[in-house]
Amino acid sequence: MARYIPPVQSKLGQIIDVIVLVVLSVGALFVPLWLKMAGSAKLPVPVENPTWESLGQNEIMVAQWNKLGFPDAASAHDIITARYDYSFSWMSLAVMVIVIVGYFVMMIRLSDKEYREVIAEKFGEK
Repeated sequence: MARYIPPVQSKLGQIIDVIVLVVLSVGALFVPLWLKMAGSAKLPVPVENPTWESLGQNEIMVAQWNKLGFPDAASAHDIITARYDYSFSWMSLAVMVIVIVGYFVMMIRLSDKEYREVIAEKFGEK
């Protein structure tokens, strides 16, 4: 029985793999931001003459804001009233699931022959 010898990849193949990984990484990190699908925060809700009480801050919170360098409610107003947008798109979720499942299926299909050779080598007839 022949022993399995993994194929040796050329330098060009290694360079292409690195380029593909960099493109995929940049795409995964920056394309959602560029398409405004992630990282969005709502604009601060304006409050006329903000006080700590009108911003919903108690004494302990006020003490922490003061330690962070915000002496009055007006200076911390924008940070306190800006809320992150936790909504998501069902379409984006569906596309993400399809991409992940498609990647998994592609990896299994492309490596099926190698898996079968390794299994036959390790567990096949002797």
